[in-house]
Amino acid sequence: MGPAGVAAAAQVFVSDLEALSVTADDAHHLQHVLRLRPGETVVASDGRGGWRTCRVVAPGPGGGAGPLEADGPVHHEPRHGRLLTVAFVPVKGGRPEWVVQKLTEMGVDRIVAVSSQRAVVRWTGERRTGALNRLRRVAREAAAQSRQAWLPEVEAADGVDALASGLAPVAVALAQPGGPAPGATLSAVAVGPEGGWDPSEVDGTYPLVGLGPTVLRAETAAVAAGVLLCGLRAGLVRPAT
Repeated sequence: MGPAGVAAAAQVFVSDLEALSVTADDAHHLQHVLRLRPGETVVASDGRGGWRTCRVVAPGPGGGAGPLEADGPVHHEPRHGRLLTVAFVPVKGGRPEWVVQKLTEMGVDRIVAVSSQRAVVRWTGERRTGALNRLRRVAREAAAQSRQAWLPEVEAADGVDALASGLAPVAVALAQPGGPAPGATLSAVAVGPEGGWDPSEVDGTYPLVGLGPTVLRAETAAVAAGVLLCGLRAGLVRPAT
């Protein structure tokens, strides 16, 4: 059934399903945002497939949320045999956070911020570290909201070649207007920047894939890639023949 099938007021991620210690941010969210009462059901997950139902106990000192109390055995949700990856070139503003949020909600397993020749936004050094930490927080919140037992991997890659090397032997396809429709076995798609891939990046080394009949904004294309990949894996979308 998995966490999504449990009638619970919320889900949180914990490092230990026996200790059930929640972070200060999660405690604040349960107590002051959701205003959960003692006895209400919460799902706790370790982000690695393990999860169990818990109940909120009496508030802690100072009115903060008290600890969770186990209310069921530990279950383990197996990871899908075919992991899905969407890579995207970061764009300006808060759109990368939106992309990661939506890809996580769909169930994409790996989300990679990849650099490109035509990228306007370039994450290097401390800026990249800070950006990835921010995206991982977004992914954690989105995975809890969508009741998933697995946290997605959120990483960065210095260019398409580095991305392909890190995913090998899984092949990565580059999203390109006019490209062929995705096939049944496609597992990894990289979406370029707003100006499109540089000609040196679409030189035939990697296969191309189309995401529809129109030219999409970069962040929309990343989400469209996630929808298609997840739909193909779940059997909700028919593959190209």
